[in-house]
Amino acid sequence: MEQWVEYAAVVFNVAYVMLAARRSIWCWPAGIAGSALSIYLFIEVRIYAEAVLFAYYVVMGVYGWVVWSRKSGDEGVKVVVRSMRYHLLIVVAGYLGTAALFWVLITFTDAEMPLLDSFTTVFAFIATWLVARRVLENWIYWVAVDSLAVYLYLARGLEAYALLSLMYTGMAVFGYIEWRRNYHGRSQIKHGNH
Repeated sequence: MEQWVEYAAVVFNVAYVMLAARRSIWCWPAGIAGSALSIYLFIEVRIYAEAVLFAYYVVMGVYGWVVWSRKSGDEGVKVVVRSMRYHLLIVVAGYLGTAALFWVLITFTDAEMPLLDSFTTVFAFIATWLVARRVLENWIYWVAVDSLAVYLYLARGLEAYALLSLMYTGMAVFGYIEWRRNYHGRSQIKHGNH
């Protein structure tokens, strides 16, 4: 495995999160590039669900780019908030998806750490979809996924990805604060509460 691929992927993936936190549409091309490089890496170290996840990121990168290009105007991408019921349904679906992916991995592959790999993969699928849909709470999901991914990557000898996930955890907190500020700022303007 060539280490430059890992480092290049990390740079693109950091750029993606920083740009997404700022609600910049340019997060999507950076994410596509970083994800494409990551697919190769994860196949090499046999964490297959992560490879599938990053293939999904490539597809969602295109989807997010299209959605955000239609939704952004002078003030950028508009953030939305969803109810607790909405998130309860998402969490239940996430646990069911985790169980299903875990079964697939232990039945059909030689995957390392299949339960953790399944959990981080399924919830990252969900969080990415929430980013593309501009849902504020996506960042909360990312805090959980990224903090668990630190351990997964360290256990598989991917120190740069572990560091990346640690940085992602902090950037997810920043993203949440930025998006929340945008959401509440728009709400105050809409209600005339300057």
